[in-house]
Amino acid sequence: MWAELSKVCGERRTEVTAIFVGGRHVAVLKDGAGSEVLFLHGYMSCKESFYYNIKAFSAYFSVTAPDFPGFGASAPLPAAWSVGDYSLWLKEFIAACGLVRPHIVAHSFGARVALRLACEYPGLVGDMVITGGAGIVKPRTRTYKRRVAAYRIAKKIAPRFAESHFGSKEYRELSPLMRESYKKIVNEDLRGCAKNVRARTLLIYGENDEVTPPFEEGEIFRSCIAGSRLEVIPGGHFCFCENYKLFNEIALAFLINGGTEL
Repeated sequence: MWAELSKVCGERRTEVTAIFVGGRHVAVLKDGAGSEVLFLHGYMSCKESFYYNIKAFSAYFSVTAPDFPGFGASAPLPAAWSVGDYSLWLKEFIAACGLVRPHIVAHSFGARVALRLACEYPGLVGDMVITGGAGIVKPRTRTYKRRVAAYRIAKKIAPRFAESHFGSKEYRELSPLMRESYKKIVNEDLRGCAKNVRARTLLIYGENDEVTPPFEEGEIFRSCIAGSRLEVIPGGHFCFCENYKLFNEIALAFLINGGTEL
């Protein structure tokens, strides 16, 4: 899935428009008409990851799907951003696009940003569909702590070796600036933020999701967000595109008819 998304996200697409937020270029997909839905992609992903969802949603809604700064065809980050920095950027992006209380469909990292936005600026957000939502910092195991200690020692002695042998493959492919941003992002626990979310929220997780397991992250967020509902469907971390027909059916029913079937 990572390889496929990397290829798709690197392609230029004629239907992409460009706007400027804070003087920096943002690549945006727009389609459909009616009430507004904002799609927020995951880390090291792009707006095109929602291709099959945008096609379905645009029959009912006006859809807006940006590439976050630092990803896809948008401008690089100016500094190592935290989740809060991305949330502030999203606030400015919504204003720049003239969106009014858009519903939000957010995947993984995009869910982190959506939760911060809904917590800090509740008046900007309609209903939310969170899929594979990340943002829970779990207790560190002894193995993890030993690996971190080894990394810190190696970084002092042989920094190039440390950066090329520690961390996930995706992490090692990031630029130094993006690595600093990544560390800020993954070390922020959003449970407290989730408890202050008042937006009507549907959580959809893949039953085989090993990145954000449904009965860990999914259940935790369900317990934190008042009135939220958790749906577990076949698929993994990208269940929204692996099983897009079922995902679209559930998500559209939630947004159009208040959770009843279409």
